[in-house]
Amino acid sequence: MKNIFKKMILSAMAAALIFAAFPATSVFAADDPASTPTGEVTNAKLEKAWARQMKLYGNLGKLFTDSDAKIEKIQALIDKAAENGKDVTAAQAALDAFEAAVEDTKPVYESMGEIVNSHQGFDSNGKVTDFDEAKSTVQEMGAKLKEVKASMDGTGKALREALKALRKTKK
Repeated sequence: MKNIFKKMILSAMAAALIFAAFPATSVFAADDPASTPTGEVTNAKLEKAWARQMKLYGNLGKLFTDSDAKIEKIQALIDKAAENGKDVTAAQAALDAFEAAVEDTKPVYESMGEIVNSHQGFDSNGKVTDFDEAKSTVQEMGAKLKEVKASMDGTGKALREALKALRKTKK
């Protein structure tokens, strides 16, 4: 019973890592007039976009802070499955790709920190102080988030699917 509980916890942690790697929704900077119902960008829309971006930035921070430990846990799971005679080549390849993508994406994430720290056009509470600077900041942050997504290139989803397939072979 204890062994099953440990496996369930490890699987849940692996899933949490993978889910935290990618935003649940796409990020759009509020600069496209066609995307707004009235065709105009407002302070409220910029504040909402900034808040959404800060939440995504925080989630990415958790991923990069805990990535080494979580990758080690997933590696231990794969190693244990290999010891039990399971074919782990797909899961190992997916983990290696994910690990490489995380390492490649860290500099992009760190550059996002400069945008967050300066938060030009926004006050410390996320309220617009200068409309043009705020709009530029949201656009710049949106571009960085898109770069992170492109850099990760679906490796989180591939890892999640490989682990799911590995778990199915255990049954």
